[in-house]
Amino acid sequence: MNEQIKIFKALSDSTRLKIVWLLTNINEKICVSEIVEVLDEYQYNVSRHLKILKNAKLVEEIKEGKYVYYYLTPIKNAFREMIQETIKTIPESKMDNEINKCKILLAERDK
Repeated sequence: MNEQIKIFKALSDSTRLKIVWLLTNINEKICVSEIVEVLDEYQYNVSRHLKILKNAKLVEEIKEGKYVYYYLTPIKNAFREMIQETIKTIPESKMDNEINKCKILLAERDK
């Protein structure tokens, strides 16, 4: 039951929910500076939120060069699958600005 409580607490903040929504919908790893730009948040806030999401085992990180990228933890149980499916039901129209910024940043990364 503790795992489920941690997940619900982690997702009870709008910024953390937005981060998980972004990672769910872009299906790509992103670094802190990209999240900062997309969500228009301070870096220390984003880092704090990512730490909470990591502690809830919703996201994982990987260091590549000088950047640390975050991605969704692979789903290993029915509860996490249900949470992920629920997050997918949040309409993209609620995150238009953020998803467009994110797509532009990801396109620039590939250049």
